Amino acid sequence: MHTAILTFDGYNELDSLIALGVLNRLPGSRVSIASPTPRVTSMNGVTIDAAIGLEEACTADAVIIGSGAKTREVVEDPAIMDVLRGLDPARQLLGAQCSGTLVLAKLGLLADVPACTDLTTKPWVLAAGVEVLNQPFFARGPLATAGGCLASTYLATWVLARLHGLEAAEHAMHYVAPVGEKDEYVERALRNVTPYLEPAAISA
Repeated sequence: MHTAILTFDGYNELDSLIALGVLNRLPGSRVSIASPTPRVTSMNGVTIDAAIGLEEACTADAVIIGSGAKTREVVEDPAIMDVLRGLDPARQLLGAQCSGTLVLAKLGLLADVPACTDLTTKPWVLAAGVEVLNQPFFARGPLATAGGCLASTYLATWVLARLHGLEAAEHAMHYVAPVGEKDEYVERALRNVTPYLEPAAISA
């Protein structure tokens, strides 16, 4: 299974890279940073290379749209948005972190789905006609959104549970959780994510 993390110039490291780290804890999984350019620089000056382009990301089994300081520029870029119209919840999981939720909203994918986002992005998502929830994570079917940088762990947990089963998600979160607090961290992640999982994922 292939998960792509859309990462744009001005990206937030906590959103893209925490999800990358958690998802990569499962042996054999493929997780790719996807960008419109070969290299992108974060809001704090961290430059990374993209593994794939946006076109290939649109063929992944799951796509997480990361956030960043320039998301409003992203949604106003016709070249980027034309490519992202290739995202399809009928054949892939789609998640968004913080301002990434604005991308899903502008693509028209949240028309009937309430969403989570960060406090800065909330007015823009509301202006796009999407209900914003006061909680860190929400999912309906193949669409999920998370609000707050550290809620990226919940988004990663959801992707792992949907693609590989709940046991795999628990294992990955247990691996990255702080020593002495592992059970607490896993329980919190599952408490936020399992209400939105399909029965098949919970029983896997």
